[in-house]
Amino acid sequence: MKVREVMEINVIAVPAGASYEEVARLLYKHNKSGAPVVDAEGRVIGAVSEKDLFRIMYPYYRSFYEHPECYADLENRECKMDEIRRHPVEVFMSREVVAIDPEAPVMRAGALMLARGINRLPVIENGKLVGMVSRRDIYRKILEQRLGLGTE
Repeated sequence: MKVREVMEINVIAVPAGASYEEVARLLYKHNKSGAPVVDAEGRVIGAVSEKDLFRIMYPYYRSFYEHPECYADLENRECKMDEIRRHPVEVFMSREVVAIDPEAPVMRAGALMLARGINRLPVIENGKLVGMVSRRDIYRKILEQRLGLGTE
């Protein structure tokens, strides 16, 4: 089975330059835990996940060590949302993107996800985003085909 057979083609992509707030709203609205970040030509330049959105609420090590007094009040950290809401996605996205070709075997996609500890891969053909494949997509398709689930 090929990635093309299981990938989602209606992909929610985050445009380069989108703010933290815009990314959060997009993922929330579409009930997604992550999405690729694309430039104006549709090339994937990064990926952003709920983990990235959560991580930026906390201080970077350098900031913490230079000004630990600013981070002693954890209740006040929630107020940092006002500060980070305008940060562009490029500040907090993951730049190392693992992608896959639509003609690759689904088991290769699954192996990449397991090895890298990620849940989804952008599917790229001729340098452009054409879909997304998730562990759930692969898992469900294999269960349907090999165990007959979903036919009841």
